[in-house]
Amino acid sequence: MSSLSRSDVANLARLARIDMSDSELDALSGELDVILNAVARVQEVARPDIEATSHPLPLKNVYRPDVVQPSLSNAEALSGAPASEDERFRVPQILGEEA
Repeated sequence: MSSLSRSDVANLARLARIDMSDSELDALSGELDVILNAVARVQEVARPDIEATSHPLPLKNVYRPDVVQPSLSNAEALSGAPASEDERFRVPQILGEEA
């Protein structure tokens, strides 16, 4: 089984540029050790004759036919707009730039 020391965790934190206190290093070293042991157990039962998968069931995308359908006209789309200009929605300026 895996054994992850406090100094290993401190080195990982340093490489990741994460500032950790001594109590956080102690707690995290125990938690990471549990995770690594769980991964090691899974690897023990992995068999070469079983294909690796990312999902237990085969996935298949279902697409609808891409059919052109009538949509709203500009006037219909803008009919509910509080303000419009040049057949477009008019919205408040937010960036302070000239159009």
